[in-house]
Amino acid sequence: MSASLTYDTARRVLEAGIARAEEIGQPMNIAVVDDGGHLLAFGRMDGAIKASIDISTRKAVTSVLMALPTADLTPLVQPGAELYGLEQTAGGMVTFGGGVPLVRDGEIVGAVGVSAGSVEQDVTVATAAAAALEG
Repeated sequence: MSASLTYDTARRVLEAGIARAEEIGQPMNIAVVDDGGHLLAFGRMDGAIKASIDISTRKAVTSVLMALPTADLTPLVQPGAELYGLEQTAGGMVTFGGGVPLVRDGEIVGAVGVSAGSVEQDVTVATAAAAALEG
């Protein structure tokens, strides 16, 4: 399998996220991007708040650009911390949980971003979505 993220794979990641969101009863916006941060698949579940359309996409892009889960950025962007102000760069990064890189054979091939629930719910759904990459 190539290192790139295909549409079919992105759709499988998206569907896994939707399934997990349904399990926890929280409608979500779920974005899947390739390794350049370009949108490949997106789903807005009925009832998911509209503000989270942009937030979910930015979480996915942030995860690709920083090569780590967005939740890992939270302590680094607090006042006085090393990356304080990071969220003002690159067109607006999101520095709280819900963005998770998609890794295949040790290489980041994309990311998934989830928004519309609590941060914990967003992370739960994003993690389940990302797990589908190997499935």
